This record gives sequence, C-alpha cells and structure tokens, in this order.
Amino acid sequence: MLLDNKIWIGTSNEGAVSMLPQMANRHGLISGATGTGKTVTLQVLAEGFSQLGVPVFMADVKGDLGGLAKPGEQSERIASRLNQVGVTNFSYRACPVTFWDVFGQAGHPVRATVSEMGPLLLARMLQLNDTQSGVLHLVFRIADEEGMLLIDLKDLRAMLAYVGENAGDYTLRYGNISKTSIGAIQRAIAVLEDQGGDDFFGEPALNINDWFVRDENGNGMINILAADKLFLRPALYSAFMLWMLGELYELLPERGDKELPQMVFFFDEAHLLFDDCPKELMDKIQLTIRLIRSKGVGVFFITQNPTDVPSSVLSQLSARVQHALRAFTPQEQRVIQAVAQTFRVNPAFDTQEAITQLGTGEALLSFLQEDGSPSITQRAIILPPQSAIGAISTQLRQDLIDASDLKGKYDTMFDRESAYEVLSMKFNSHGVTQTAVVQQIPLQQDLSESPLAPEQPTVQAMTFKVFDPATGTYVEREMTPPAAYAPPPSQTVYAPQPQAQPPAVQQPQMPAMPQGTPPVLVYNPKTGQYEPQEITRAEKAKAEKPVKQQPTTLDRMLQSFTRSTASGAGYAVGRSITRNILGVFGIK
Repeated sequence: MLLDNKIWIGTSNEGAVSMLPQMANRHGLISGATGTGKTVTLQVLAEGFSQLGVPVFMADVKGDLGGLAKPGEQSERIASRLNQVGVTNFSYRACPVTFWDVFGQAGHPVRATVSEMGPLLLARMLQLNDTQSGVLHLVFRIADEEGMLLIDLKDLRAMLAYVGENAGDYTLRYGNISKTSIGAIQRAIAVLEDQGGDDFFGEPALNINDWFVRDENGNGMINILAADKLFLRPALYSAFMLWMLGELYELLPERGDKELPQMVFFFDEAHLLFDDCPKELMDKIQLTIRLIRSKGVGVFFITQNPTDVPSSVLSQLSARVQHALRAFTPQEQRVIQAVAQTFRVNPAFDTQEAITQLGTGEALLSFLQEDGSPSITQRAIILPPQSAIGAISTQLRQDLIDASDLKGKYDTMFDRESAYEVLSMKFNSHGVTQTAVVQQIPLQQDLSESPLAPEQPTVQAMTFKVFDPATGTYVEREMTPPAAYAPPPSQTVYAPQPQAQPPAVQQPQMPAMPQGTPPVLVYNPKTGQYEPQEITRAEKAKAEKPVKQQPTTLDRMLQSFTRSTASGAGYAVGRSITRNILGVFGIK
C-alpha cells in the first residue's frame, strides 16, 4: 500500500512507518521465528513495489504466495488489524503475477545452460570438493578452447568422458587430471539428474527481460518461482537463486541511484545460501551484493535467524524488519542481544526486550532516511495485504499460466548441436582423409577420362576398439582404417609414351589384419582423427579385457565334483607314499 509515494508497511505509536523506494537498492533483511508474520510482510512489500511499477522476483518456498494474484477478502481478523493501524480507505486488489517453475508444473519452465551456470555454481550444486571443483573448471576451459557448447547435462557427461580419455594430451598444459575425480563428478551428475536437473539444464534458456514487465495500469510484474519442491534440494535451490541474481548483475547496465529501483529480488530461506559455502563462492556473493546496487537491484534476504547471514553481508543490508525471536536457550538469548545492538536505539522501549515480546504481525522497523542514515527503530503493527493471504487453487493458477503472454515460449525444449553431438559425430565418423594422388599428364587432358589414370586401391573397413565418450566405454566398431593401417596412396607417375603401352598398375597390398584383439584407437583432438596411440597399461587392459562368461549350474557342479575328487585322491596317494617311505626305516 502506498502513502505519499512511499511503501506503507505498518503503524507505530508515532504514526505510519514507510520505506523510501529510492533506498530499496541498499538491500534489506526480514527475519523472525516461524509464524511471526514474515510472509505477510513480504507480501506487503511486494505489493508496494508493484504499485510503484517496479518488477519483483520472489521464491515461494511454502506455496502460499500465490494469493498475490487474487484480491483479498474482508474478514473479522483483517477488520481488526485495519482498526489497529487506523486505515479507513482500504481496498482489495490483485497484482499482476507470472508463475515460474524449474520443473515446469506450477509455472512456466525455467532453464539455463550448463555454460551459463558456470563451474563455480555447478560445483556448489553438485557438492564437489576442492579437487573435483578444480577438475570441473578445467573441463569448462577445455570445452571453451575447443568450441564445445555445454548446454545440458549429457553435454557435460560427454565432455567429462572425453577429457578423461584424453587426459594425457592436457597434462602438460593444465597438470594432472584425475580420472577418479572425473568419476566422482559423473556420479554427482547422476544424483542431480535424479533430483530433476535434466528439467533445468537445456534450451530455451530463461531471458530475464521477461521479468521486466508492467501491466496495462503500469504495475510491475511479480515473478513467483514455485520453490516448494526445489526447496527440498537445498544445493540446487541456493545455486539456482544465485545464478538468477548473477544474471541480473551481468546483464543489467549501470544506472546509479534513481527514484525507483530497477527490480527487487527477495531471497527466502537465506540460510541455505550460506550453509557450508566455500570461500570462493562467498567472495562472489559478497561482491555481487555490494555491486548490484549500482544496477538498480535491491536484494532482500528472508530468514528465521539474522545470524544465518554472515556479518560481511549483513552489514550491507540497510532496511530491517525484525519479527519476534524466542529466547528459550542461552544461545538464543545471545543472538537476541546481538540483533538488538544492530538497531538504532529508541528511548521509548528496550529493543532487546521488545524482540521477545512482539506478537504475530508486529515487528521492529528501521529504514534509511533521505540523508542515508537509519531511522530510529519503531515498534509497529504490519498492515494486511490488499491481495489474498495464502495459496490459490490449482485451477486458478493454471488459468493464469494459460493467459500469460509467455504461454508457449518456454514450454517445448529443443536440443541443438553441442558437445554431445560433436563428440558423438567424431566417434561415429568412418571417413579418413586421403592424400591426393599427384599425376603428370597434359593440362588439356581430363584425369577422369585418361586411360592412364591409375585405379585407386579399395580401402576395406576393419574392426577397431574405440572409446565412446557418450557411454565412457570401449566398443568395437567397423571403420575405415587410419593411416597406420590403410594402404599408402599410389605414387606412380605417368607420362604419355607414343606407341607404347602404359605400364601395369600394381595394386598396393592391404596390411595384414592384426590377430587376436582388435587394435585400440584413441581420438586425437589435434588432428581430428582416431589414431593408434600409446595408452596406459591399465587402459589397455580395460580395452582388451574379454567378456567373462558366467558358468552354468552344470559347470559349477562338475567343477565342484572335480575339485572334491582330486582332493580325496591326492590325500589317499599321499598317505600310501608316506607309509612306504617310513617302512624302509622300519617304522610302521
């Protein structure tokens, strides 16, 4: 609700408490115990920004923010709240809402490519250790250098298998690439796929310009991400939210301080972002929060405990909404004491004591004033939202999705040529570049029509074992032999001889096919061809290991009987020999 072009949030004993919209890009924090009113406060803030024409993005962790798309209804509880805050001209209204969903069920699909996600966030998503993260960074670098697009997870899988198989070619440039680490990354990807990662990685990727939309009345679009399922996968949720925040930072231009922010980003369950966060990622978060202000983006973190947010980030959050905290344990008491010290003192009440006494729908409010200084802390009753409180029906949600201008834009996933297709094409290629045959014939004579043109040798396909990057295994394949096995090109030189017969053309002989196991070929990225190369003893054993036949039940019975018989016979013969030897010495 707006009051004098400010976002009216609540009412204290001293009057209305509002937030200046031009200070929204200085970020904020909404905290409090479960059930104290954080969701309603979030809803009131989102409504206010939308009415000002500012787009909003928020994650709906509990599934109860859909009510923003529906007008509220009068109730005894709301009437009592309006009487408390002294509002007489209250009206109910819906906000323009666009629903999004990583899984494409409760909103428009949200996708990103593996390359857009980047190795840092992907390592966070896969929960890799430092060594594995380093290998993943190298795989991304190699893919970039060799022009391999990483779009979906099968691209990443194929690239990992390819780098692992050709690790020796990259060792001198990048250092050792452990196949153990590559295997661990592959297993982590399998877990991510089971969690729905296949739904997120792919194309068409999200265009964040679709967030910056206003309706016909000039109200900013509220973009709601259905996160009730995503929230159950904390690593995926936190990495996804960070990716979107990073996209905003990368794509938006510098704009400085304006009367209105460009967008407001609400990050619910913020503790998931910082739990077990590696230093490199933490540094990036701090940098993004500090610099994104100049892009006109305000970031609000929502969490139960303010100490969930590191002090280096907390110091950058100027707007503060503190709902009630409980002080049942000594640790909780210390937290409350620390929180109270971050607020500007109000002589009318004790801040530390007030935090524990706040009722549902009450909060301590402190916002930046026009001069940039924090206001004196106010104990206020939060206004009710003008939209509906709570979830909406599945049918209404679907109707809003179908009526959206984005209907059909992201619904159908497509798969263009990328790393998986390129590597599979190289693997399936049977052709070998042949050296041109040099011939000395008159310029006016067409080589194709010359009776002196030598007949080209026919190169027959041979069976080789090659590495399949898609499956990560060696497979037998018939293909045109590489230069080491193919017949050499004809070097016969012909010149017209009057009244002479052309010399007989001798056909080169095909080298004998190696006996036993088919030879192993390894793809050489420098030449773009499969070539015979020295491979490690372990890899050679892996490639040449025959398929072990499982014995039948009859075989196992015969083997057991043979071993038993042999053992019994050997024992009897041994006793007889021993007795004969001892008899020589008169021992019985």
